[in-house]
Amino acid sequence: MRAKGTVSIAVVKLWLAIAGLLFAQQMPSTPKISDDFVIGVDDILSVEVWRSPDHSAPHAVVRPDGKITLPLIKDVQAAGLTTKQLEESVTQKFMGFLKERPTVTITVLKIESRKVSIGGNIAKPSAYSFGEPLTVLELIIRAGGPTEYAKGGGKAIKIIRKKDGSIIDFNYPEVLQGKNLRQNILLENGDIVMVR
Repeated sequence: MRAKGTVSIAVVKLWLAIAGLLFAQQMPSTPKISDDFVIGVDDILSVEVWRSPDHSAPHAVVRPDGKITLPLIKDVQAAGLTTKQLEESVTQKFMGFLKERPTVTITVLKIESRKVSIGGNIAKPSAYSFGEPLTVLELIIRAGGPTEYAKGGGKAIKIIRKKDGSIIDFNYPEVLQGKNLRQNILLENGDIVMVR
């Protein structure tokens, strides 16, 4: 009888451990951002006013006009500011309505303002958001790789830089073979990758 109870407890512990791991994998993590990260349009923020949940906004999307809307103080400019600058701006606006100086915390939940596009002979052509550094190879993998119609299996890939219009060549098979890895550059906001 004791052995059966021991096995049941062990099974329950194992089940709880597996459930905990699965739950942890499903929990969205906040992106790692530097102190100088500048908030942009479409970024998703959490605005927390300590001891004042009625004035907080757990999910605020930066609108195309660069603003977010918060209870009581209405529209606040967010795009173009760092989280610290936005915290100070929100604090100042709330001071006109609250008796004490509020403690405001801004968290970037998801970065949607930084995007690169990939098109042409690629499995999943689209615009892709990125918060952390992203290389050409990582984008191609995210987009499902070149299709069977891609020239030379992806030898004729072009990266078009938004900032200056320059065109950079990328040879997918070469990088996969570990050759000329310098061409696997970091992508920048607004870059377009064309797979011919």
